[in-house]
Amino acid sequence: MGEQEIRSRISSIQLAVGQAAQALSAERNLPGELRDYIQKLDRQSDRIAEIVALRDRARIVKLIADMELLGSRARRVCGSGLPLSAQMKSAVSRMHNELIDFKLHLH
Repeated sequence: MGEQEIRSRISSIQLAVGQAAQALSAERNLPGELRDYIQKLDRQSDRIAEIVALRDRARIVKLIADMELLGSRARRVCGSGLPLSAQMKSAVSRMHNELIDFKLHLH
């Protein structure tokens, strides 16, 4: 995967995480667990650009794997039957899909 494609995918991930964070702020009565996962993802999303700039593939792979795990946990909470908005569920699903897709293409 070339540097330009990595940057493009990172941008898509940051956008998806940002949308999930926006949905988070609009949602009431969210489980603390889901709130924590999305906040951690938002912080990690901010670090991606720094790590990509270092061109350290191992760190990129690890960060994306860590983010995908958090995204998977967030998605599981969204699928647990809690009364969450469609916007929240959609944002988390999109974010998780972006992370999985990027993770698969990194390997």
